[in-house]
Amino acid sequence: MTEVALRTEALGKRYGQTWALQDCSLELPAGRIAALVGPNGAGKSTLLHLAVGLLRPDAGQVRVFGRDPRHDRDALADLGFVAQDTPLYPDFTATELITMGRRLNPRGWDGPVARDRLTRLGIPLDKPAGRLSGGQRAQVALALALAKRPRLLLLDEPVAALDPLARHEFMQALMGAVGEYGTTVLLSSHLLADLERVCDHLVLLHTSRAQLVGPVDDLLASHCRLVGPRIAEGAAVPGVAAVIRASHTERQSTLLVRTDGPVDESRWTVHDVTLEDLLLAHLGAPGTAALPEVAA
Repeated sequence: MTEVALRTEALGKRYGQTWALQDCSLELPAGRIAALVGPNGAGKSTLLHLAVGLLRPDAGQVRVFGRDPRHDRDALADLGFVAQDTPLYPDFTATELITMGRRLNPRGWDGPVARDRLTRLGIPLDKPAGRLSGGQRAQVALALALAKRPRLLLLDEPVAALDPLARHEFMQALMGAVGEYGTTVLLSSHLLADLERVCDHLVLLHTSRAQLVGPVDDLLASHCRLVGPRIAEGAAVPGVAAVIRASHTERQSTLLVRTDGPVDESRWTVHDVTLEDLLLAHLGAPGTAALPEVAA
């Protein structure tokens, strides 16, 4: 049985009368690099903060390798986290931040690897973090998170403000570390091109719930675009579990669908979809029933 790195069950977090996350249930198998996507306000940052124990859930539960991150110190030791604004003490140098990390994380801290990683990237170890560029600060934050040798690494929009070269360098460093340590990653980002290159698992949040969860290849295989003769809105199509998006002309219908069986190819022309096609279709159809998770 595949080990589960992160599991949530009917997880919810409320701010006042508004639910930032509600009835969110998902599983992330260990060893995956998962994209966490969704529109602004879907609950991505809330989910990540719940997973690392920075927030207390108002409903349901979250478990990291079977443990509660708010009450189990071993769970926290397995977690690495880079927040959206890559917070670092601005007056501390990278060397001082690495030393502080060792004192705060007595179990398994690998300071030499962090120093070597930053040195290879040409990031000065003796320069205050507040005087580094945005890309350099992001690399320092990643190096500190990886120095814990985390089993699960959570990243909240870590490259959103970086230029293309800095984004590329960050993603290269991330992929190198994942390959070296076998770390499970949950990466929140709006940059679909970056996600498509590196991620093999998908978690799509919409309207505060997990709408689409599973291995990327399996999700793509279960969706396609159909082009054929015009059909009535809402008409059943054999082999189609759900129509995610539809457009019609006078004589033709184009459907992006989730399939549950063979489609009549004498009636429909079948086209594969990209990850971007899949995400945009589901983001535009928040009322679509959540797709059952695909077994890893």
